[in-house]
Amino acid sequence: MQSAFQKDDALLEDIARARAEGRSRVWWLGQSGFLVHTPAATILFDPYLSDSLTRKYADTDKPHTRVTEQVISPELLEGIDVITSSHNHTDHLDAETLLALLDKNPQARLVIPRANRAFVLDRLGDVESSLVEIDAGESITLGEVTLHGIPAAHNTVDRDDQGCCRFLGFVAQIDGQTFYHSGDTLMHDELVPSLLPFQPDVAFVPINGNKPERRVAGNLDGREAAELSKAIQAGVAIPHHFDMFAFNTASPEIFKAECRRVEQPFRVMQNGEGYDL
Repeated sequence: MQSAFQKDDALLEDIARARAEGRSRVWWLGQSGFLVHTPAATILFDPYLSDSLTRKYADTDKPHTRVTEQVISPELLEGIDVITSSHNHTDHLDAETLLALLDKNPQARLVIPRANRAFVLDRLGDVESSLVEIDAGESITLGEVTLHGIPAAHNTVDRDDQGCCRFLGFVAQIDGQTFYHSGDTLMHDELVPSLLPFQPDVAFVPINGNKPERRVAGNLDGREAAELSKAIQAGVAIPHHFDMFAFNTASPEIFKAECRRVEQPFRVMQNGEGYDL
């Protein structure tokens, strides 16, 4: 198993320094989880900070064997204003992670797709007071954070009976900076038109690709992630959804090569690593 770039006390000390010094900084917490701190607010995108999937699939023909060690226990993270869950798959809606985070951060709001409300409450239990719902094309403001819902295709743009998207990405505007978190998505007709008006400073994009033999819903591959970031005029593209599970990962080398080819600024991070914005 790969070691994290930094974890536990070292990671907490890095977070504390950024807060004390008033710096805007992002940390990759593994899989699709990013902690973004600015002097105005802190948002945690799609955290998965447990071994629940490894345990669940341990004795099956689809083991979720970890590639990289866990960087932090969720109950150690505090000072979080907003948490997102882009869809109902456990690596984006993990009860062990989210309940611990909400217990430590009672002020935090958990932003979910409106279509997933019943599922979220069934999985997490009595968290209704923390929930905030959003749909594609909608915007909400929570304190210093404004969030916009972006339709995502995993593998299709799936909607409920009321027409609400079950899979979302998020654009977050905080302290004069704009962040796009893709959730899980493939390219689709609505994606670039939804994102281009925002021209995000940072785009968090998946690179593990879409391979039916994995028997899980797919994502952009490295080439597509770079092309999407260029198309939406992202300031910097940061890849995710790799180096977590051995059966569903990818090398970032194709992403890096394609970013260089299309002249898209990028940063490839390690689990637990921080990056000043």
